[in-house]
Amino acid sequence: MTKALVSIGSNIDRDLHIQAAVKALRALDPHCRFSRIFEAEPVGFEGPNFYNLIAELDTALDLQTFWQTIRDIESRYGRQRDDVKYRDRTLDIDLLTFGDQCQSSGPALPRNDIYKFAFTLWPLAELCPDQAIPGDGRTFAQLWQQFDQAQPLWPIETPAYLKE
Repeated sequence: MTKALVSIGSNIDRDLHIQAAVKALRALDPHCRFSRIFEAEPVGFEGPNFYNLIAELDTALDLQTFWQTIRDIESRYGRQRDDVKYRDRTLDIDLLTFGDQCQSSGPALPRNDIYKFAFTLWPLAELCPDQAIPGDGRTFAQLWQQFDQAQPLWPIETPAYLKE
């Protein structure tokens, strides 16, 4: 089994799409764990605020199959692959880490979002604080302590579907 960390985000029908992603990821690993949900302002464009969270799951799938599986979940909920990078999203699921793998493309691992966005790093630091970032050696908690925490971000009340 390989431990995968994925980020989940939505700013269109946020509750509906986040709940759908949680359900789909639980179908892949019934024992997966989720961070709290954080609300964040969009980065790089104007639009409604996002809900963001992190999922940690174990998978027997190989990297390419797992990556395609999460991309298929996005597509089921209206994600278009030709989308502009910074825009509203029904559902955005990004693979952040896949075991200890490091690679520069197809997908890039670990994903650079870990180093760029508070809405990715803060929930990682809470969910798996002592996990080392592949190829880096620092833990998510250590990186969060060093991070510029000026990006607007706040936790929301945990919905019932995350407490199951």
